[in-house]
Order: sequence, then C-alpha cells, then structure tokens
Amino acid sequence: MIRTLAYLSLALAWCFTSCQQNIPGKQFDPRVDQKAPEDIEFQTIETHRTLPPETLKPSQDPYKLGAGDVLEIEVAEVDDTLARTFVMPDGMVYYNLAGGVRAEGSTVKEFTKTVTEALKKDYTNPIVNVSLAEIRSRRYWILGRVFKPGIYPLRQPTTVLEAIAEAGGLFTSRFSGTTEELADLTNSVVIRDGNILPVDFTKLIKEGDTSQNIYLRHNDFVYLPSAQSASVMLLGAVNSPRAIGFKDDLSLIQCIAQGRGPAPGAYIDQVVIVRGSVTKPQAAIVNLRAILTGKATNVHLKAGDIVWIPRKPLQLAEDTVELIFRDAARAIAVNEGANAVGSDEKSIISVPVGSGQ
Repeated sequence: MIRTLAYLSLALAWCFTSCQQNIPGKQFDPRVDQKAPEDIEFQTIETHRTLPPETLKPSQDPYKLGAGDVLEIEVAEVDDTLARTFVMPDGMVYYNLAGGVRAEGSTVKEFTKTVTEALKKDYTNPIVNVSLAEIRSRRYWILGRVFKPGIYPLRQPTTVLEAIAEAGGLFTSRFSGTTEELADLTNSVVIRDGNILPVDFTKLIKEGDTSQNIYLRHNDFVYLPSAQSASVMLLGAVNSPRAIGFKDDLSLIQCIAQGRGPAPGAYIDQVVIVRGSVTKPQAAIVNLRAILTGKATNVHLKAGDIVWIPRKPLQLAEDTVELIFRDAARAIAVNEGANAVGSDEKSIISVPVGSGQ
C-alpha cells in the first residue's frame, strides 16, 4: 500500500511538472535572462508577390453610391423639382414624393431608373436627371510622418504620391532638408483589405520608381512611420499583443515580458522574428523554451522587427511570413487608426490571440 501511494505521488508530481511546462504563460519568467543577448543570423525569404498591373491604373469599375454621397435630382420640365440630397446612413435617398429610395450599392444610372419608377405614381412618364454632385462615401487613410495626417475623401483617382502631397508631404529635417531621417521608408506600408501590398517606398520616394506608385482604393491605409521613434511589434499567441517602443538594448525576453508572456497554448519552441521590408523580408526562428531554460542565449532585437509566437510547429516559408504580415497589417490599422481618431488606448493592439496560427 505504501509502495502504491509512493508510485501514485511520483506520477502526480510528474504530471503536475509536465503540465506546468506546457503552459507558457504561467512558466514565463523574464528573470531567467542572465546572459547578454546576442545577434542571430536571418534567412532571406524569397517572396513572389508583385504589384498586379491593375493597381497602377485607375479603377475601371463604375462608381457605386454610398452613404454620404451628394446627389442632384430633378424631374425634367417640371418646376421646383431640382433638389440636392444625400445618401443617408441607411442607404436611402429621400426625394420629393418618392419617399425613401435605395441608392447605396447602385450606380448613378441604376439609381436613376429606380427613382424614375418610384416617381411614376405621381408624374406621367417622368424624365429624371440624377447627377453625382460630391463623393463622400469613399476615403483613404494616410498617417505617420506627413504634415497633415488623417482621413481623406477619395473623390478622384489618387496615387500614393498624390495622397502624400495632399497630406502636405513628408516631414523634412530642419537641418539637412532630407526626408529619410524622419520617415522610415523601409517599414512604410499600404494596407488594403487587411493585407500589406508590396509597395517599395524606398524605390518610390528616393529613386522615383513609378512602378511602385499605385492607385488607392476605398479604405486603403497608407502608413509612414517615424524613423526616430521606432518600435517592435509583438504579435501572435501572446497575452497582450502590442507595439513596443524600441531601445537599443531591447531583447527578445524583454519584449515578450512587456506583452505579459506567451498565451496558454503558445508553441514557444519556434518564435519567429521578421526583419526588413515587406518586399525584402528576412526571418529567423528562435527557441524561446531553450532560452528560458538556460540552454540558449537571449536575442537582440532591432527597430522594426516583428516578433510572432505561433500556436503550432511551422516551416519558415513565404506563406508563414505572409501570415505574419497580415497580422501586422491588422495591428497597424487598429493601433494607428485609433490614434488618428483620438483614442486613449494608444499602445494597445486589439489582435485576437488566436492569430498565432
């Protein structure tokens, strides 16, 4: 009986220890960081993403009305029918005797037919003229090191360079008159539909390469970060994903500690660090578990790095880096967008923990 209890105690102790080792969030202790961090080698990731030819041309799709657009409507040859009206937030236009007529999602031509049909009960064979007086439903964001960051209406075909000019241009150094010091072109991005487009801002702005000068679409997000207040992004299966202000001595352990450690279920044997631009990324896999147990040395980080903790084993390939860039795109859009509208939560990035794949 005593021997059985002893075996049972050993089994329970082993189970408890094993379970503890599988809960990264609970076992994470930055105080194990005893050795000086070191630099590691990065692997260049071959990417096959190019800018589709259509991004370099204005959209050929017919314009579809949206909330906020201003229309002028008139029944031809009928006095006092000319009116200037809006597409309301419910997508409807309220005009004359027609009452509410759905406009959102329709072209001007389609809406003209719809409102004509609605007016037939009050007019005999009405001829209705509809014109788009002002576009207000389409917009783009341009934030970061420009003189007038904010949200701009997309009233006409607009390229990246035109958007930067509309925002007053890039900040320039008072002493040297250059822009490179103040805008980090390597880490500047255009985000569309939650993805980072492979626009090379260094080529576009420093070399005048117009093959990078894409046309913006509705809700595109242009971000030109500061080169003087750089950060590191901590994403994936971590308790508090966030942008972390960069200091010269920032290490991997310190970075993850600021995110309150890996989340439960994180796979800490393969923490990915992505470095460089979206067009020329480099990446390295680091065994965080080995660092925490003293079997490996802590790692130096650099400004602009993305630290990403997965939930399962992975292969360091283009699709993995693409997934990390998508996480980063969501993080940038949420964080910088919140700053633009005056949110107090400036350092928090609301990225689902499950984004660690």
